[in-house]
Amino acid sequence: MEGKYFYFAISALLGVLSSLNIAVPFIFAAIVFFSLVFTYKKYSSPQLFLLFGVFLVFFLSAQNVKINSQTVIPSSTKVFYLEFMDDTKIDGDLLQVMAKEKAYKEKLLIRYRIHSEAEKGAMKNKSFYGRLCKVSGELSKPSIAKNPNAFNYRAYLANKKIYWIVETQKNPLQTCIPQKLTPVVFIKELRFYGIHYLETHFPPEISSLSAALIFGDRSLLGPEALVDYQKTGIVHLLAISGLHVSLLIGMVYYLGIRSGLTREFMTQFLLFLLPIYAILTGGSPSVIRAVLMIFLVLITVKWKNKIKLIPIDAISIAFILYLLINPMVVYDVGFQLSFTVSFAIIVSAKIILKKYRNSLAKMLVTSIISQLASLPLLLYHYFGVSLISIAANLLYIPLFSFVFLPGLYFLFFIQIIFQTTPSILLAFFIKTITLSNQLIHYLSDFSIALFVPGRPGILFLILYMAAILAVFFVWETPSYVKKQLHIVVLTGFLVSFQIVWNWLNPVGEVTMIDVGQGDSILIHLPSGKGNYLIDTGGTVSFTEENWRRRERPYEIGRDVVIPFLKGRGITKIDKLILTHGDMDHIGGTFAILKEMEIEQILMPSVKEPSQTELEIIHEAEKKGISVMKVSGGMKWKTKNYLFYVLSPEKNFEGERNSGSITIFAKIGGLTWFFGGDLDKEGEERIIHHYPELTVDILKAGHHGSKTSSSEDFIQQIKPKVALISAGEKNRFGHPHKETLDILQKYHVFIYRTDQQGAITYRFYNGHGTFSTFLP
Repeated sequence: MEGKYFYFAISALLGVLSSLNIAVPFIFAAIVFFSLVFTYKKYSSPQLFLLFGVFLVFFLSAQNVKINSQTVIPSSTKVFYLEFMDDTKIDGDLLQVMAKEKAYKEKLLIRYRIHSEAEKGAMKNKSFYGRLCKVSGELSKPSIAKNPNAFNYRAYLANKKIYWIVETQKNPLQTCIPQKLTPVVFIKELRFYGIHYLETHFPPEISSLSAALIFGDRSLLGPEALVDYQKTGIVHLLAISGLHVSLLIGMVYYLGIRSGLTREFMTQFLLFLLPIYAILTGGSPSVIRAVLMIFLVLITVKWKNKIKLIPIDAISIAFILYLLINPMVVYDVGFQLSFTVSFAIIVSAKIILKKYRNSLAKMLVTSIISQLASLPLLLYHYFGVSLISIAANLLYIPLFSFVFLPGLYFLFFIQIIFQTTPSILLAFFIKTITLSNQLIHYLSDFSIALFVPGRPGILFLILYMAAILAVFFVWETPSYVKKQLHIVVLTGFLVSFQIVWNWLNPVGEVTMIDVGQGDSILIHLPSGKGNYLIDTGGTVSFTEENWRRRERPYEIGRDVVIPFLKGRGITKIDKLILTHGDMDHIGGTFAILKEMEIEQILMPSVKEPSQTELEIIHEAEKKGISVMKVSGGMKWKTKNYLFYVLSPEKNFEGERNSGSITIFAKIGGLTWFFGGDLDKEGEERIIHHYPELTVDILKAGHHGSKTSSSEDFIQQIKPKVALISAGEKNRFGHPHKETLDILQKYHVFIYRTDQQGAITYRFYNGHGTFSTFLP
């Protein structure tokens, strides 16, 4: 059976995917797979039957999980009896912790707003484990994605079998009864106190990295540092993986042997230690994969005369066991990346890696193999990759493997044993970590090295996988005349075909992005003719006490608009049109300026710009971005697409909403009216100056407020469709009933982001259709 477990792993995966997704394509893929195995691998009928049996077992296993993946807790439940299952996460004044409801045996996410700084300090130092607590609260559903390519929090929690959030107003530990500690809970409590010990006994530079490398906890790392690691493609070094586990197990084994213990004893000890270590380090997919593989290898060492297991078999069996225990883990990004990269390295080791003798060359090739194997997944989940990551990995893998990992373990145990750490060692690691983080931050700003083609569809994913397999096939093939040319051509195709398609794509779109209570509209012209963004949304921030502030507050530009644009493969905005100075329209601009290439910014010609507008102008000047103040009468044309500015008048004086940039446009065979927060007075000026103006599509002013969209205005411009951007359950009551009644009176079809999410008009050759992200 040597090497054949790989095919059983594929069969198990296809069984799970057939059950959890649309069955037909994956069942078809399974039939093709069985045919290929039968034809080229010469499987006998019993082996093929066994392969099909694995497919069926995993199909039924996943089906059972799918059927039972629903809540049993009534929505009216107000009182819960909770056993806490995980460490608390405290960010600002918000505490979150996962718990299991004892009566219903269902997981819940508990949220509590901390009332004081003293209470926050007490809760950070307190373990939630080993107690049964009575908690009162309101059940609410997790939020859903309301834009294409947005993070779906509800689906994310559902994959972890969490269907409700409990919002409680009282301390969750207020009414509790101590419980007998189980071994698993005891290990989790050790983990909690270990992380807390690091935080209180080491400087932040050391404690944050130590918590990540020793306990698999990244909560002590600042959000900016994490973003830098992600941008440079080395964030995997902060996740405990096969490299970390292998190094640790190797160190423990070596120390045990050097201490005079037998190999048999050390093997037994490590088999006992590995499951404990998996829990102690948080049980992430990468940890479980590594632990399962090493556990299987140690078993073969223990029973070497009875069991033979090559690496591809070890990872295949680990994959099968993991999927059997938890089929839903197939949706976990960490699981996907960990197994994909590991499979690729193991399969490539026999032929590709053997060609390279030099250690540096082997590391470089391993990094390239990892990057190629993970490319489709990285593009699907994160819309792009950093081309600098190969070089970054060459530098940081040795640094983490031979300096940070053993060094920080050493510091941790020195501190525990002697209750002090030599200052020279602390100074060395503080300086080294600081310089390392500074270099990572510097590398993360290399925007020229970012490859962002956007989220690939099914066809493009297949093309990526086919091209990557072709590259590996040519790479493995013995030398021939045009080998290097073929690799260059295939690699060029791999990194260009989606970018070229994005540029040549003859389909355009106008999308009103759901930014909550604000505005942001993307106009993407076909065949690379231009990308215009009207407003950026924004979050109104209020002054808070320091202890209440989140480490990374929710920001519309960074958390909504940027992912939407990058998911479309858009990294350049030709015109950023900021209609007026209100935060809910331009607050997200700073994130756009940081992440996107901006050709030109258009702002209203007003006598007194807002403070935010002035700050944007200052930031644009630093980046060398052209800023133009526009007023009525200005226009531009791109091929058949016309944009004409109707207002404001030059050096407008008056109410800010009334001075919004208002644009009449011809796009996709329709006429459009984009008016920011234009009020009734502004509308009156426009119909006075343009008495013949009519449009097909109206972007309703001021989120459907009764201060805009007057009856006289609607009666004259005669729109067929109105687009309203408003936040779900917003405190202003937008859109207002009076506005909706006027629109309905004149038979205007209404689209609303608060109810339907993002609203998109796709067009081709002057014809198009509207669609909404939510049904």
